[in-house]
Amino acid sequence: MKEVLISAKDTREIIEQLQQSIGGEIIDSWGKSRLDVNNNTAKGNIRVVTFDWGVNVMIFNIIFHEDVTLKIEATEFNPVRFIYNLNGEFYHRFGINSREELVEQFQTLITTNKTDGFDYFKFKKDTELDINFIQIIRKDFLKKRTTKVSSLNSKLQNVFVDTDHENRFSHYGALNLKMADHVKKLHNVKQKGMVKILKMEAQIYQILSLHIQHYNRQSQGVPLPTSLVKSELKKIRKLGNKILKEPSLDYNLDDLSAECGLSQAKLQDGFKFLFSRTVTEYIRHVRLESARELMRTTDLNISQIVYTIGFTSRSYFSKIFKEKYGVTPNQFRKQMVSKITVGAV
Repeated sequence: MKEVLISAKDTREIIEQLQQSIGGEIIDSWGKSRLDVNNNTAKGNIRVVTFDWGVNVMIFNIIFHEDVTLKIEATEFNPVRFIYNLNGEFYHRFGINSREELVEQFQTLITTNKTDGFDYFKFKKDTELDINFIQIIRKDFLKKRTTKVSSLNSKLQNVFVDTDHENRFSHYGALNLKMADHVKKLHNVKQKGMVKILKMEAQIYQILSLHIQHYNRQSQGVPLPTSLVKSELKKIRKLGNKILKEPSLDYNLDDLSAECGLSQAKLQDGFKFLFSRTVTEYIRHVRLESARELMRTTDLNISQIVYTIGFTSRSYFSKIFKEKYGVTPNQFRKQMVSKITVGAV
C-alpha cells in the first residue's frame, strides 16, 4: 500500500505532489496541467483545469499497479468536492473515522472537511479509474455575481457559506446514470485552447446543476425505482445509448424487452427514471433531435430526413416536429438558410 500525502495550496501543487510520489511528467498549457504516468506504480493521466471563478476540475484517468491512498490535508485550500465516479470504484473516509465508504461506478460524492482535517481516498490496484472531481473554492466562488447559493437546500447552502471551514460534510449519492453522459462530454472535449476551456466551463455548470438536483432528490427521499436494481438500470442506459446512436432502427417494446431481458413494465420504469420519458417518447425525442441536426448540417430534403431517422409518414413527422419546436420542418430549414446567408454577408 502506497500512501500519498497531499498538503497543497492550489491544484498545481496537487499535481506536483502526486508526481513526487508516483512519478511521471507534467505538461502545462492554457490553464491546464496534466500528469502523464507510465511506470511500475501507475499508467494513465491526472488532469487539472483551473477557472477564474473559484472552480477547478481534476480528472483521474489512470490505473494504479498497487493499492494507493491519497491522504489530503484540509489546508487553506479546502474546497467543496463534487465527485462523480464514471468508472471503477474507490473508498473514502475522514481522518477522524475508521470506517470507509465505498463509492461505486456511477455514484456521486459531495465532501469537504474542517481545517487541518484529512480526507482519505483509497484506490485498489489494477482498477481502471475515470473519476471527475469538481472543486469549489468557496471564498472565490461566492464573489461571482451570478452565484445564488440562497436557492440551495439549507444543508448545502451552509456548506457553501462555511468559508472558514468550520464543519465537515459528506453526502454519498445513489446511482446516477444521467450524469454519466455529461461527465463523458467534459472528459472528451476535442477543441484546443480557449474554445476547449469555454466548452469545459459550460459542461461543469451542467454537472454541478445535476449534482445539486441529485442531492435534493435524495434529501427529499426520492428513491430509485423499487422495481429495478442497479444492474438493470445499467442495461436500460445501454439500450438508451443504442437508440441515440441508431435512431432509424425499427424499435418496438417486445424486441427491446427481449434484448435487455427485462419486462416491459421494468423497461418503462427505467426509461422514466433515467430519461424522464416513456420508451416511445424517448425514441420520438431522439429521432426529432436527429432530424433537427440533419437539417442544420446536411443538404438532405425533408422527405429524405424523415426516412433517414426512421419515420414512415412525413405528415406525422411535420406534426410532432411543430409540437416540439414551435415551427414546421420547412420553416426551421428556412431559418437555418437565413442565418447562413446573414452570416456570409
